[in-house]
Parts: sequence; structure tokens; C-alpha cells
Amino acid sequence: MSKSLIALLLVPLGLIPGQELKPVALPTPQTSGGKPLMQVLKERKSVRDFGPEQLSRQMLSNLLWAAWGINREDGRRTAPSASNRQEIDVYAIMADGAYLYDAKANALKPVARTDMRKLTGTQAYAADASVNLVYVADTAKLGGDDAARMATANADAGFIAQNVYLFCASEGLGTVVRGSVNRAALGAAMNLRAEQRIILAQSVGYAKKSAGD
Repeated sequence: MSKSLIALLLVPLGLIPGQELKPVALPTPQTSGGKPLMQVLKERKSVRDFGPEQLSRQMLSNLLWAAWGINREDGRRTAPSASNRQEIDVYAIMADGAYLYDAKANALKPVARTDMRKLTGTQAYAADASVNLVYVADTAKLGGDDAARMATANADAGFIAQNVYLFCASEGLGTVVRGSVNRAALGAAMNLRAEQRIILAQSVGYAKKSAGD
């Protein structure tokens, strides 16, 4: 791999001058290494203060794969879903815009060229996180009444959120999941269909360093 390509992969999205919001091919996720499971379970925690450092493309690719990537040849994922319906879509909301994670292509599909991070949570810190993951359920893929569909979607989104927690504990990132989201405003900004329901949002970034760090 050339030095110029390596340098590009280390540049966070949205920091290339004149860059237009367009599909982004992510680098191949690094699926080996990391801390032992029992250690990350011990270190797992919520972080609500984020520093200005941005995630590199490689780190973002690793994060999204850990959250909801494909880990088997038959297309199944790193998190379970009821009857393998795979009804959850993961959106990455960053400073330069909003993207939909395409696990099959290992890419980001552009949704909107707007910094809507502040819409992903009612807490001020959401606007400071490098990326806010938004878990959206396509309820058209689920059976049963609305209560049954939402119970399934809530559980499946929770599995993904926990994957993110464990990845962040392993990689030294901060994260916090929340249900406090202005769903109407964010859904409108993301151009979601009526069948698409925002379940949770999760901020990810580097924890803000204290004066003693």
C-alpha cells in the first residue's frame, strides 16, 4: 500500500478541502487483535465528554464492522437479529453530513450534507462527538403488531449498541448510548419513511482530556 493511500485513510471524513458528500469506500476492517473479552467487559463504561479529535477512516471502518458488519459468508452479522431479518440500519452522523452504513459494500452512502449531530440527542455533548450512530428500524421487515415489532427492534438495536461499547473499550474510545432523541426532527432531516423508526443513538469519539492528562 502506498504512503499516499495510507495517509488518506488516516484522514477523518469531512477534513479534505473541497470534498463533496459522496459515497465513501471504507478500508477493509481490521478484525483481529484488540483486548481480551473479560478485560473490555471490565473497562466498559459511558463517556459524555468528547474531545476534538476525529476518528480516522480506518477506525470508523473497524467501528462499523464491530457494530453491524458481516462476519460470515452467508451475510449474517456481528450482532443477532430476530429470524435474521436484519431490520436495523446504522447511520453515521458526522460533521460533514449523514451517511448510511452499507455493510455488504463496506461503504458509506450519503444521506444529507448537513451537520445534524446536535439533532441526535437532547444533550449538548452529542454535537461534539466525532460520530453519532443512529439505529433505525425498518419495521416493514418485521411481523406482528406494532408492539411486537418495536420490542424486536429495541432488542436488536441493543445488541448493536453493546458491540459498540465493547469495541470502544478495546480501542480507547468513549461512547454513550441514549434514547433521548428528538425523533421527529431527526427523522425529517434524514428523510426517513414512515416505516422507519429511530430506536437509539450512540455517540462515539475520543474522551476529552483533563488538565492532568
